Amino acid sequence: MLKVGVLGAGHLGKIHLRLLNQSNKYDLIGFYDADPENAKRVVEEFGYTYFDSIDNLIDAVDVVDIVTPTLSHYDCAKKAIKKGKHIFIEKPITNTVEEAETIRTLVAENEVKGQVGHVERFNPAFIGVKDQIKSPMFIECHRLAEFNPRGTDVPVVLDLMIHDIDIILSVVQSPVKHISASGVSVVSETPDIANARIEFKNGCVANLTASRISLKNMRKTRFFQKDAYISVDFLEKKCEVVKMKDAPNNPGDFDMILQNAEGIKKQIYFDNPNITNNNAILDELETFADAINNNTKPIVTLHDGTEALRVANMIINQF
Repeated sequence: MLKVGVLGAGHLGKIHLRLLNQSNKYDLIGFYDADPENAKRVVEEFGYTYFDSIDNLIDAVDVVDIVTPTLSHYDCAKKAIKKGKHIFIEKPITNTVEEAETIRTLVAENEVKGQVGHVERFNPAFIGVKDQIKSPMFIECHRLAEFNPRGTDVPVVLDLMIHDIDIILSVVQSPVKHISASGVSVVSETPDIANARIEFKNGCVANLTASRISLKNMRKTRFFQKDAYISVDFLEKKCEVVKMKDAPNNPGDFDMILQNAEGIKKQIYFDNPNITNNNAILDELETFADAINNNTKPIVTLHDGTEALRVANMIINQF
């Protein structure tokens, strides 16, 4: 079992603490939080060990789980890496791309591992279809959330849209060619609703909409590719695949057949992939433990986190 410590005991930090505490791959040593009153409440309610400084916690563990506000990710990660500790770092990886690049360099120099908390990669609906997503040419994403003051210290692109940016970059293996975007601040100092169009060099186009002032929650992405349409509902954890193949010479009574203007007939059929329910946050933490123990590449690398932040900043710079 890897000794792990958590930096940050806010809403998400508490979830990480609970899951690490119940994992059989980690030994939860304790946590640090910059707010002594909050730390005291966490100790009283859950009984976790509190460390009074970041350095003391880092010294006591093998793995540092960074769940602090984004502005402090870089400093926390740098301290941990220089002491030879592996880092799990929540998204977005850091505040700037330059900081992220430095973290990547330090990890390589100190021969430790790092993973970024892009949790939607572990969503069972995405896992169920990702192997069928091949060379999509159009992608449409809607990530809408009801207003919550938590997270409004950053633009909606870094708060919500970055999840979809990471998913898209993981399936479109092509450099970004052009980005156009618009964002509107409604109740926050930074944009609360944003739309972005990402064009890739291979011709794929992705259209992303993110809002944190919606009346209902929605997290849906649709992938369109040659002979297939794939829909992923990250919120409801459902997915569907609609495929087309050449129609049989003698179709059955219930076969769905389409004929285009050239007279070519195609059969439509539905594929319902198996979805295995999981706890995505626990899975991302435990697969990181596996990567450390087996000396393999983490599923969401620091490079992945850096590229997602790079594209997010390119979108924000359009506003």
